[in-house]
Amino acid sequence: MSEKVLLAILGSPHGNGMCAAMLNCAIGKAEKNGYHVTKINLYEKNLSYCKGCRACMNTQTCIQKDDLQEIAACLQKCQTVLLAAPVYWANVPAAVKNLFDRLLGTAMEETNTFPRPRLKGKEYLLLTSCNTPFPFSWIFGQSRGAIRSMDEFFKTAGMKPIGKIVCAGTVNKKDLPKQTIKKIERCMS
Repeated sequence: MSEKVLLAILGSPHGNGMCAAMLNCAIGKAEKNGYHVTKINLYEKNLSYCKGCRACMNTQTCIQKDDLQEIAACLQKCQTVLLAAPVYWANVPAAVKNLFDRLLGTAMEETNTFPRPRLKGKEYLLLTSCNTPFPFSWIFGQSRGAIRSMDEFFKTAGMKPIGKIVCAGTVNKKDLPKQTIKKIERCMS
């Protein structure tokens, strides 16, 4: 039987914030289930901005030499991806959007119609948090925008969702709510 490999990506500048707590909860459950986990903090990586050259469509990885090659290799090797990113202006932070831009050729192949996915057979879990309390976070599209953005990347890459979890109203919260922990653990079972 082959090794179960999981890539956990923290797309938050706060290594001790709510998104990090959500990601660590999921990692703990995954490790108990026998996964080998590689954790990447995007804010600790050297990632240049996408130049729009589209060379990656042929090479299947960005031709700029920085930490993206490590991330792309981990993405290609893993079976499951966990992405934790907070809500910034009803979307993902710039570091996460830049990651998606830089992974264009890794994630998909261009065709005359709809892009052909290059990461089929993999699965993903999306984790996000926002300061806006529920239900206003959903009504006003705060968390919905971030989830949509992350979901679009992974779906286009051909991956299947195992969950999308939002922790709303996180301002002044110190601990991860028990309900959120249960949702995460259920997704990782």
